Order: sequence, then structure tokens, then C-alpha cells
Amino acid sequence: MLFTRNKKDPAPAEGNTGLLQRLRSGLTKTRSLLFTDITELFNSGGPTGAGLMEEIETRLLLADVGTESTSHIIGALTQAARGGRFSSADDVLKVLHQQMVKLLFTIESPLTVPASPKPFTILVVGVNGAGKTTTIGKLANLYSSQYKVLLAAGDTFRAAAIEQLKSWGDRINVPVVSHVHGTDSAAVIYDSLVKARATNADIVIADTAGRLQNKSNLIEELKKIRRTISKFDPDIPVETLLVLDSGNGQNALTQARQFHEAIGVTGLVLTKLDGTAKGGIIFALANKLGTPLRFITTGEEISDISTFNAENFITALLSPGP
Repeated sequence: MLFTRNKKDPAPAEGNTGLLQRLRSGLTKTRSLLFTDITELFNSGGPTGAGLMEEIETRLLLADVGTESTSHIIGALTQAARGGRFSSADDVLKVLHQQMVKLLFTIESPLTVPASPKPFTILVVGVNGAGKTTTIGKLANLYSSQYKVLLAAGDTFRAAAIEQLKSWGDRINVPVVSHVHGTDSAAVIYDSLVKARATNADIVIADTAGRLQNKSNLIEELKKIRRTISKFDPDIPVETLLVLDSGNGQNALTQARQFHEAIGVTGLVLTKLDGTAKGGIIFALANKLGTPLRFITTGEEISDISTFNAENFITALLSPGP
């Protein structure tokens, strides 16, 4: 291990031992953009060749790693090259691995479910299209193996969102509290907390509206939900989990800043890492925000969600082959 991790409560079970393979498969496009021909580049440019560094720098920027993180990585590579540490492409990849893990380790912080008071409430926020409701279904499936989970259909702005969440609930046998389309979202959350307390549920995962075009209305609605939770029980622990689409690149960073300034985001989920060559945004999020990255998703299957681990992520990203 490159870094010493603090002991934390166990993360939810993540299924079989194929986690790294699923990650690797999901990151194929990003890996292809960044590192498929490092050996050829190294052989043509030499261990201290400026062309090699320039090419790696360009690729990092194209993958939305961000200027500051890219500068940090290239600086470390250049220093290692000048120190005579590179005799092969594998040496380059080793330093890349070390520096990337170092950058991402700062946001590695698995979500801990407190034992009390119940219910631990996960308020899921994000713009439409980021994969918010699907992420809720995946989270519910992940946690339901260890905890009693209840879903709250708080996105009352979109009737389809309510039906989608009910469908997830039926699929994984998790109860869903919902009202009719257009009703007060905060009222749905309140009723969910009441039911959770009555049924001794451990976790409530609540959907919220994501209409970016009415940002001020959305933010006020989210603030009202937070007030409602506090009124129900001010001691209930709340995780405000922002879902970001990795394909949105720098726009995802802007969204994260806006939501955090408005309501105080405590954790992130980065989705669709399987469908974009812009997975490098994870480095920009680490460098610019520092908000804990709780989970990543790398596919459409219900199991394609993982507690974020920097070492696993970079190992999958830099592994050779298609």
C-alpha cells in the first residue's frame, strides 16, 4: 500500500471478487485515450524525451484531468525522468500510478452508516440526466444486504421519476414512500421518516428534483427538505449526496460548486465512467473541491456501483490491454 488508511466502519458488501475487473471494463474508454501506447511513446521519445511528457500532458488535459492536477503529475514525471528513474515504459506507469493515487487518496472516504439515531438519511441531489434515480436504486440494492432500507420518491416534479423509483423498489424488494405528481417534496420526505421510524428502518434514501433551469426554486426546495428533516428530529444524521455525470467534464465541477455553496454537499457519486473518455474529471474534483467521493458507477447493471477506492481505481485505469 502506498498510503496508510484510517480504519472505518465496513462499507456495504460489493458482491464478488470481480470488482477490479468490472472497474477495468468500465474504464476502457478512458484508459484507451490516456495510456494504450505508452510503450511506443517511450521507445520513440526516450526516458527524458520532451515529446513523451508533452504527449502525456496533452492526453491528461483531453481527459479533463484539469490543469493543476496535470501540472502536478507532469512535474513528478519530469523530476523522475531527470533523476534517471525511467528505464522502461513500466517505470513511467509506476510513477503515474503513485502520483495519481496520491491525488485521489485525498477524496477517498467511504460512507459510514451510524448505528443511531435512525434512520440515517441519504438526500440524493443532482441535475436531471446525471443518473440520480438509477444511482438510488443501485445504492438501495447495495445497502439492503446489510440494512433495512426505505426509499422516498421526493422528485415530485417529474411523474416519471416517481414511477422509476417505484420500479426500482419492486425490483429489489425495498418499500417506497410516494405522493402524487406535483405535491410538496418535503412532505414526502417527512412521511418517509415517519414510516422509517415506525418500521425501524436503518436508512432512508431520498430522491429530489433536478431541474437545473429553475435553479433558485430547486435550491429553495432542497433547503426546505433539510429544514423538514431537522424538525422531525434534529439529531438524524444526513448525508447530502451529489450525483455527477462524468461525461459532463468541467460542467460537473461547476455543478458541484453550485450545489455545495447552496446546501452543503457532504459526498459525491460519479456516474457513467463506462460511457465516456472524460473520466479524468475525478482528478479535477479532487484538486478543486476535496469533497469525499463516496461511490462510482461503471455500467448499467444493478451491481455496477462501487465504494470509491483510489488504489483500485488507478490500478484498473492503468492496467494494460483493451
